[in-house]
Amino acid sequence: MAGTVTRRRRRHSIEEYDALPEGEWCEFIDGQMFDMVAAPGSAHQAVAMDLGRQFANFLLGKPCQVFPAPYEVRLPEARPGRKKDFTVVLPDLVVVCDPARRTPRGCLGAPDLVVEILSPATVSHDQVRKLNLYERHGVREYWIVHPEGTVMVFHLGPDARYGRPRTFARDQQVPVGVLEGCSIDLTTVFPGPATEAPAPGSRRGGVPAVREPAAPYRRKPAPRRG
Repeated sequence: MAGTVTRRRRRHSIEEYDALPEGEWCEFIDGQMFDMVAAPGSAHQAVAMDLGRQFANFLLGKPCQVFPAPYEVRLPEARPGRKKDFTVVLPDLVVVCDPARRTPRGCLGAPDLVVEILSPATVSHDQVRKLNLYERHGVREYWIVHPEGTVMVFHLGPDARYGRPRTFARDQQVPVGVLEGCSIDLTTVFPGPATEAPAPGSRRGGVPAVREPAAPYRRKPAPRRG
């Protein structure tokens, strides 16, 4: 949800995170706080709004619900010497189907689907750190959205790992794996004439183009949390 992500220098506890003033948006990952410093730009916001609208229209009257940022997702962690600990993230969009996981504060446990929209400062945060995090916690479907018109979709396999992603261009429909019968029309998410997709690793609008991960893309994941 941020235009800029800044990591604080020292490590923190979940209690320190919970004591932050209201309206101070941070993510808490592996004992480190990441300040969501700047509001995203208009292109980022427009993409988030149209994606949210399409999900909401499909889910009207259904048990699953979609939530836009800032919507807190708390992922339980097992850390030595602590009875209860969490990782806390603020994705751009989440879909949660289990009503027991929807709390007044946000989602407790892994959502069914997470959408992160890239900005120049969040590429590594979203494509590496959060990719590993969501895989480790069992998020069934993870979308990485480039605001220029590319969507990369990861699905959790039977081995509890993300396989090679499928990549969709701005003039395509994206089938939603966790929502039977749902597909997202990217022509309304990214309006205007079709343009050539940015080459992987290139920059357009300050944001590196989505790059499909090769085998060494991710570090070896930590053991799954119980």
